[in-house]
Amino acid sequence: MTTLTRTRRDGSRRAYRPPAPLGGRRSTGRGRARMALLFLLPALVILIAFVGWPMLSALRLSFTNASGFGVESWVGFDNYVQIFTDPQILATLGNTAVYTVMFTPTALIAALLLALLLTNKRLIARGFFRTALFLPFIVSLAVAAFAWSYLLDPQVGLLNYWLRTVGIQLGNVLQDPVLAMPTVVLVAIWKNFGFYMVIFIAGLQEIPESLYEAAKIDGAGAWRRFVSVTLPQLSNTLAFVVVFAMIAALQAFDQIYVMTGGGPYRSTQTVVMDIYQEGFKKLDLGLATALSYVLLAATLLLSLVQFRFFGRREKDLA
Repeated sequence: MTTLTRTRRDGSRRAYRPPAPLGGRRSTGRGRARMALLFLLPALVILIAFVGWPMLSALRLSFTNASGFGVESWVGFDNYVQIFTDPQILATLGNTAVYTVMFTPTALIAALLLALLLTNKRLIARGFFRTALFLPFIVSLAVAAFAWSYLLDPQVGLLNYWLRTVGIQLGNVLQDPVLAMPTVVLVAIWKNFGFYMVIFIAGLQEIPESLYEAAKIDGAGAWRRFVSVTLPQLSNTLAFVVVFAMIAALQAFDQIYVMTGGGPYRSTQTVVMDIYQEGFKKLDLGLATALSYVLLAATLLLSLVQFRFFGRREKDLA
């Protein structure tokens, strides 16, 4: 093997050393890990200070009778026992489940149907309709709730006025224990389905046209193409939207606080409404934080179940 040499000015020779690679010398695995940790350190400090520590502090509070004033004492699991034994809190959990069941499938079906319609190339002014249906999402939910409260007002509401002209008397639906929950759910659907629709449109546009052409050649009709091509290809998008919509439903608060305040007769009282009232009105911070962790556990559990379900479906279809 020949060794390359270079001649110095004094006539001596030394072995040739190739130049260092661009970007400096390659660092070892430990050096790269240290450099990565150095870049992550500011974000980790902020995350621990503003997320990790508050969560741990709230978890500690859930085992106390803290009120924000005076001396707090350790009560163990009493707050969690109260959550699952108090009839009012159990009714609140039931209302939250009903809200979630009413909101999630309705919003998803409406969003998917409109996404399918607005990806049809034969539809004129698709961009206008997409923008118009998405606009409610950028409006604050509290502002939308105020607007709907006036629209539904039995005395001055435009909706009641228009219905009376065709012989329909709607009445005060926000004070009806049966109709109040569907009404606040309807407002939430109107507010959010445009966002889910845009996500579905993005997923539909990623499906190769060749799959639909192959299905047509095989004689598949519109429904068969939807079941065999569209839904399997949308599995990841559908999983994201389902989880996102369910989390939004479990955290329902704004429109309920503005439109009904949890009434009538606690028929629209949700878990987040209970957390707000227990923590900020009754100053029972221990019970409020315990409710928060029960809601967090339910959200994580439902999300894991859904990701597991959609992940298994994706493996079966692969």
